[in-house]
Amino acid sequence: MTIDALDARILAELRADPRAGLLETSRRLGVARGTVQARVSKLEARGVITGYGPEVDPAPLGYPILAFILLELAQGRLTEAVDALEEIPEVLDAHAISGPQDLICRIVARDTEHLQHLVTRILSTRSITRATSYIALTKQVDHRTGPLEREAASRAPRPAPRRRRGRAA
Repeated sequence: MTIDALDARILAELRADPRAGLLETSRRLGVARGTVQARVSKLEARGVITGYGPEVDPAPLGYPILAFILLELAQGRLTEAVDALEEIPEVLDAHAISGPQDLICRIVARDTEHLQHLVTRILSTRSITRATSYIALTKQVDHRTGPLEREAASRAPRPAPRRRRGRAA
C-alpha cells in the first residue's frame, strides 16, 4: 500500500492546520470536498491516519526530563512486563526491539531523582531483569512524517493517461 501526491498534500495540509476542516482543506488544495473526504476516509481505513488528538508536551506539565530506557526481560515474561509498564503514567511508550535488550521505553520525569524512582519501580517487577537509561539532552529533529509521506508518494505508480475516445463519423 502506498499514497500518491494528493494524499501527501492532504496529509501535509491536515498536519499544518488540523483544525481547518475538510471544506477549508479542499479549498486550499483546489480539489473537491468530496475528494478530500473520500481520501481521508481511505487513509483512516488503511491506518495511515491514526488520530486527531492534540499533541501534548510533557515539559510544561512538570515533566522536563525525557529518558529512554532499554529493558531486558525474564524469558517468556513480555506480557507481565508490558502490564507493569502500563501502570506507570510516566511511561509514554514502549517498543519491542531486536538486539540484546527486549524493550525500549520513552519515559518522562520531574527531575533526576524522580527518574531514579521510576527506574527502581520498573526494576521491582520480576519480569524485568535489567534497565539501562539514557537521558535526552536536547531534541534535534522533531517527530515528523512529512518527508516520509513525500517519499512514499514519489514511489507510487503513476496512473496511465486517459485516452480520448474518438468520435464516430
